[in-house]
Amino acid sequence: MPESPEVQALADELGERLHGRAFSGGEFEEFRVLKTPARPLASVAGRSVARVRRFGKHVDLEMDDGSHLVVSFGRAGWAAWAPVAADAPAPVVAHFAFDGADLELTDAGAWLSLGVSVVDDPSEVSTIAKLGADPLAPGYSRADFDRVVGSRRKQVKALLQEQESFAGIGNAYSDEILHTAKIAPLAHAAALSGDERDRLYEAVVSVMGDATAARRGIPIDQLKAEKVASMRVHGRTGEACPVCGTTIEDLPGASGSSSAQYCPFCQSEPA
Repeated sequence: MPESPEVQALADELGERLHGRAFSGGEFEEFRVLKTPARPLASVAGRSVARVRRFGKHVDLEMDDGSHLVVSFGRAGWAAWAPVAADAPAPVVAHFAFDGADLELTDAGAWLSLGVSVVDDPSEVSTIAKLGADPLAPGYSRADFDRVVGSRRKQVKALLQEQESFAGIGNAYSDEILHTAKIAPLAHAAALSGDERDRLYEAVVSVMGDATAARRGIPIDQLKAEKVASMRVHGRTGEACPVCGTTIEDLPGASGSSSAQYCPFCQSEPA
């Protein structure tokens, strides 16, 4: 579920609610969640949250002493204010306690994807250090886009999800971007025409920007439903394309949590 529009909304809510609150401790239901065993949660206990930032699909809680509590959501991690209902769809894997506000971290995946790190700088988290340019960053430019698309002989759907190239884009929004750009998911980046590159760049910026604006202010427990409801092709197998009316199909070879959808008319391969 987590992609940058939703993670940005989460970071905004955490910032509003946790700023100035002291971290009083936490515990793990699954010990593998902590990625820095030499820096346990106790090392930041008593420190107050100075600011909250997003890096791709990661949230950084910077403390007043300059230390950082980083949550990496991976494919299926998320957060909720306590208490989480016993019948919640995702199990709680970690608990964070702040003065008067308790946060639960959940993971709905078949394998654990959420991670927590205590570091002196967010770049010490390897997946943050490797992040590419973020399409939601104020300075994101066509040069950033061209630098990673270049002559890459990689399917454009996979390239969009490559965090080292496009920070924060995942499976769902890559489907939406390609549908907006009218580009086949399995087309190779190197084979794109100049016009297709123009459309893809514009779609990356507009789809991610519009989604972020739409999620702003949505409570974190409603973000998943809002995201699902906003999709035009992703998760819409068998429904009519909102542009041309053609039946939306699954991308061949994709399945489970990696399933992907497209419109075979709007996104047909060039003859």
